[in-house]
Amino acid sequence: MIKHLVLFLFIAVLFVSNSQNSIVKIEGFAPTYVGKQVQIYEIEDYLSMKEATIATTTVENDSIFKVSFSCTETKKIIIKIGNNRSFMYIQPDGNYSILFPEKDKYTPYRPAGNQVEVTFFDLDSTDINYKILGFNRWLDNYLALNYKLHLTNPVEFIKRMDDFKEAATKYYIADTGKFIFDYVRFTIANVDNIQQAGNRNRYEKHDFYLKYQPVRYQNDAYMEYFKNFYRGMMPTIPMEVNNRVYLGLLKSSPTLIMNALGLEYTLVNMRIREMVMIQMLSELYYQPDYPQTNIITVLDSVQHHALFSANKIIATNMLYRLTEATNGGKSPDLFVKSIAGQTKSLIDYKGKYLYVHFFDPNSEKSRIELPILKDLYKKYNKNVNFLTICKESSRNEKSEKVIEAIDWDVAFVDDNSSIWSSFKVATFPLYTLIDPHAYIVQCPALSPLPNSLYETIDKVFFEIQKAMSPSTNGR
Repeated sequence: MIKHLVLFLFIAVLFVSNSQNSIVKIEGFAPTYVGKQVQIYEIEDYLSMKEATIATTTVENDSIFKVSFSCTETKKIIIKIGNNRSFMYIQPDGNYSILFPEKDKYTPYRPAGNQVEVTFFDLDSTDINYKILGFNRWLDNYLALNYKLHLTNPVEFIKRMDDFKEAATKYYIADTGKFIFDYVRFTIANVDNIQQAGNRNRYEKHDFYLKYQPVRYQNDAYMEYFKNFYRGMMPTIPMEVNNRVYLGLLKSSPTLIMNALGLEYTLVNMRIREMVMIQMLSELYYQPDYPQTNIITVLDSVQHHALFSANKIIATNMLYRLTEATNGGKSPDLFVKSIAGQTKSLIDYKGKYLYVHFFDPNSEKSRIELPILKDLYKKYNKNVNFLTICKESSRNEKSEKVIEAIDWDVAFVDDNSSIWSSFKVATFPLYTLIDPHAYIVQCPALSPLPNSLYETIDKVFFEIQKAMSPSTNGR
């Protein structure tokens, strides 16, 4: 008996060890990105869409980059190089060879980055990317041939889509990969939402797609259907339920809100109900009839005491999303240590507006704006504080010489600091304007140089000066 128990424990430990040691390897060819950093992100949850870095590397002089990281489940990842990003799927022990292209020359340049599409080399037919690409092509072709019936003969369109669903289900049900079957099922479910006459009603869709199904937190097709199905719940639920939810929110009680939502038929599943509560509160956050402080309190409680551990992560990330830099919202915390050795936070700039300058001193594009920025500082520093923040990785002898010429507070911040994500710093230079009460005025803010509409921050500063120093205008 003891021998059997020891053998069982050994097998269990071996299984866990193997699952933890599943490694994904990506070798990429990126000829237009030599010297640029490659960042690999995972999507922590599909309600907040918060991303987390799982690996980084650099494109070498031969245009090749290589990266490897652990992977225990099939999921979607984001690859970002320079200012562009793409996505792909990975599975445990997957090996990938890809081309990461420059943006399409016909696509307008976007300062926050462009979406590009990777090309796979020698993709195995058992890989999840091969299967998804094949299914998407099949679905696109089928819709191209039949979509016009959506308007001319919706009943016939539904019939043909049902035929497609049956064929796809029969084909993929034999697949050993659960992810692809769920991906197919819920991609088709999303197509259900474009139907009009004769399609399933809301309760039938709930019973067929959600009620008896486990939640697939990392399957993007499932989560897209989930979000669409439960979007805008508050005005659609019965008035009695609506009132009870509102009273629960006034009391900052997640328990009262959960009990109220339990009266809605499509929320009989407790796990789904808790997820919907998080999504619903995030939707209500920017509506004037609902107290933001109470919503934050409820989500803070859920992040610590959720019924399901995966929902704690969603609540935590949603709190982060709601409190990050957003125009009109409270500014995220800002704690930095200046090069003069002083610790600075928003309280140190109280009483004036704060113009935060996210700066790469090694970038020629960033340095071009410095002389104009200095002139603005001399002109408006009585009413506007300036703060320049740089990444610690940009610190070198050359950058420190550039920084020496700046007359206001400058800080180098760790590359992994939450400041970069909180203020949505995706490119340099970037600016944020914060008012004297620590509320975001503009994020991103106008820069010293004209944008496409010939707008600059100078006019905004002039209006601030006029409002805060009326005597300077001859009054």
